[in-house]
Amino acid sequence: MPVKTYGSAVYGIEATTITIEVNITSGTKYFIVGLPDNAVRESLLRVESAITTTGYRMPRQKIVVNLAPADIRKEGSSYDLAIAVAILSASGQLETDLLDQYLIMGEISLDGGIQSIKGALPIAIQARKDGFKGLILPKANAKEAAVVNDLEVYGLESLREIIDFLNGKRNFEPTQVDTREEFYNNINNYESDFSDVKGQENIKRALEIAAAGGHNVILIGPPGAGKTMLAKRLPTILPPLNLYEALETTKIHSVAGKLASADSLKTIRPFRQPHHTVSDVALVGGGAYPQPGEISLAHNGVLFLDELPEFKRAVLEVMRQPLEDRRITISRAKFTVDYPASFMLVASMNPCPCGFYNHPEKECVCGPGIVQKYLSRISGPLLDRIDLHVEVTPVNFSELSSDRPFEKSELIRERVIKARGIQTKRFEEQKEVYSNAQMSSKTVRDICRINDSSQLLLKKAMEKLGLSARAYDRILKVSRTIADLAESEEIQMEHLAEAIHYRSLDREGWAG
Repeated sequence: MPVKTYGSAVYGIEATTITIEVNITSGTKYFIVGLPDNAVRESLLRVESAITTTGYRMPRQKIVVNLAPADIRKEGSSYDLAIAVAILSASGQLETDLLDQYLIMGEISLDGGIQSIKGALPIAIQARKDGFKGLILPKANAKEAAVVNDLEVYGLESLREIIDFLNGKRNFEPTQVDTREEFYNNINNYESDFSDVKGQENIKRALEIAAAGGHNVILIGPPGAGKTMLAKRLPTILPPLNLYEALETTKIHSVAGKLASADSLKTIRPFRQPHHTVSDVALVGGGAYPQPGEISLAHNGVLFLDELPEFKRAVLEVMRQPLEDRRITISRAKFTVDYPASFMLVASMNPCPCGFYNHPEKECVCGPGIVQKYLSRISGPLLDRIDLHVEVTPVNFSELSSDRPFEKSELIRERVIKARGIQTKRFEEQKEVYSNAQMSSKTVRDICRINDSSQLLLKKAMEKLGLSARAYDRILKVSRTIADLAESEEIQMEHLAEAIHYRSLDREGWAG
């Protein structure tokens, strides 16, 4: 008689319940059907060794394992545990009536131990949604899955423990996590602070504007001016994650296998810094078995691209659509996967190959046309999608050696939160718009109204700098954010002038 156990498959950041059916009949071979990949096919060898090592026997008969629904591809080694339990039950070595109450996931070692899996959080969410009483999985993933309320989560360490639990020989305590306590105890728990940065008040102001409106920013300056140091501290002034954002961020890191076993929830905004040798698939996601890329791992946080012109052009160009849509769709012949990708892009670059073009003290040694060639590695359409272009100048000695205290991230964050609060109220009736940077062109026209004198100023700037229609919208969005920081209902001329100032790469003098 066939025996059923239950597992789960993760597609994108959502899970689907999989039924593992095992039937043992007369014969000699083992079969796995239901579109398994190589890792799933190899599971019977691991299962056989684990069952034997645990003190049970592997049936020497024909074993058919069906993974249903059969038209969905099954990937990875996390079905091992459910297959082993089903085989033991079908062969009469395990007697239990709990198999339909628990979803079972885990990779089995040859000695019967259980290895961690990816995607424990979305699996737990789906298990609760499908009405399972509990979830049995590796101990390393227990805290992550226990974030889900109203679901018994048992983190066990071996096949022996699972057999003893199912047949009632041993009792185990379910893993408990107080989600809200875990969340509120760890928000804003950053190691770095803006007060570590000496001087650079104008750059701090630009990053405050970027944080307040969720704007993309590029920092241009010579080596050693503090671009990377400033960028790494940007998450410390962003508003703290809310519980929904924390769960969504945790799901992505869980699916990618980037969540430490000690963590149950991502409580601070992600900061991702891929190396310039990154491939386009690693950056946006994909592969033969699609996985989230760096832009999705930076969801609700910051993606920092250091030395932007050193990235391959093809890699940068694939970011253009996700920057607009704030999600990435990966299509394959038989399925499509969506990953969220709502991130702030922060990039840094030297102004030229030697690094000293426009330097106040050092001479640039680059030849004629070299600066333009260097800057042209970044396409105009990508630069159009970056709202703030900020020149970073070196810190002078008097500021560097100063002992005076500089403003802490906490104080800047309070102003940012207040500005975001204004935007939340403004966009409360609009779906999936939470900050000024996310406004559509139509919304920009409705909300970012300016008077005649400001309109004339913007017209002159557009003509002189040769700005695109997209850059026009970006300037209005940034000026609206500056007005929000000033708690002004209307966009004033000084707000617009400051926003125009943050288009460095559009200005004459950067052409080489």
